[in-house]
Amino acid sequence: MRMCRTILSLVCIGPLLALAAAQQGDDNLPSAPSATVEESKPKPKPKPAPPATQQTQSAPAQPAPAPPAASPPAAAPPAESSPAPAPAASGKAGANQAPLQLETTQPEDEATTIRTNVNEVNVVFTVTDRHGRYIKDLTKEDFKVIDDGRPARGIRSFRRETDLPLQLGLLVDASNSVRDRFKFEQESAIEFLNQTVRPTYDKAMVVGFDATPEVTQDFTDDTGLLSHGVRMLRPGGGTALYDALYYACRDKLGKQPQTGAVRRAIILLSDGDDNQSHVSREEAIEMAQRVEAIIYTISTNVTGSAGPGDKVLTRIAEATGGRAFFPFQITDVANFFSEIQDELRSQYSLSYSPSDFIADGRFRTIEIIAQNHKNLRVRTRHGYYAPVVR
Repeated sequence: MRMCRTILSLVCIGPLLALAAAQQGDDNLPSAPSATVEESKPKPKPKPAPPATQQTQSAPAQPAPAPPAASPPAAAPPAESSPAPAPAASGKAGANQAPLQLETTQPEDEATTIRTNVNEVNVVFTVTDRHGRYIKDLTKEDFKVIDDGRPARGIRSFRRETDLPLQLGLLVDASNSVRDRFKFEQESAIEFLNQTVRPTYDKAMVVGFDATPEVTQDFTDDTGLLSHGVRMLRPGGGTALYDALYYACRDKLGKQPQTGAVRRAIILLSDGDDNQSHVSREEAIEMAQRVEAIIYTISTNVTGSAGPGDKVLTRIAEATGGRAFFPFQITDVANFFSEIQDELRSQYSLSYSPSDFIADGRFRTIEIIAQNHKNLRVRTRHGYYAPVVR
């Protein structure tokens, strides 16, 4: 009888001992390798415990002891596959290695692409005869390009730009110094925009400035909105011409998306006086050159005598490949707008490869010569800033 009780006790206690051994085995098997690989996740190991708790509560379900024997093989795959997570873990723990290799090779590829792109310089230019008439029927063979004092390696593309989409900025001096003729300038500007901007093709913006620039109409092809933007301008305050030009180029034209080739131009109405800018004239010119904007200046000085502002307007226009206009009377402003419109439809563009290009951020000069045409004058920007490849 006593022997039977002993046997019965062993039969009942045996599964419990096996279950306890299974719990200890589960705690000691796969958790160590995964904890070594992913030190940031020590708590997921106890997750096997809930099933063991359920098994303990349902102790009559005797199949539970079998898994302890099969558990080591089940645990074996994490141990055997631990080398596989190791690279992933080294990718995290050694994030200074795998990503660095990617970033080391990628910039080289990108640098190669950048060098290919920057080695091709795009230039828009105008050709006139001795009487100022536009010459529109020249070919690629009629031009020679000098880049930074040396002949270019070759002209890669050439075309007449009579129909290229425009990105225009109308920059109007709204300071006190132009108050007496402001209304006429507004009407002339509205007429220019109505005749120049083509719906769905060109875009223009209106910026007025005194001490600070103000966008009264952002880029749009709606001439009605542009006209409203011009009429919103109100004269008053000081004059920060250079700041306004810098802003219009960097923050507006420079950030305007391009889906293809475009011509960027700014028409600047001002007397050229500046008394409140934070940037210099040359800094404003440099920004215009960087975004490849041609600046046309129309002086609002109709006194009949040249002032210091006239030299400023001439310098800005010539440095960017544009023209400076000086009216004798206020009605000349409308005629100048018409001439600018004609010029924007009478240009050429070409791209070329410099012979000794270095991406060092330095300013490089551009000269385009009309070969075998002594009486022709080519007008373009003075140069460009080579990008810096890091």
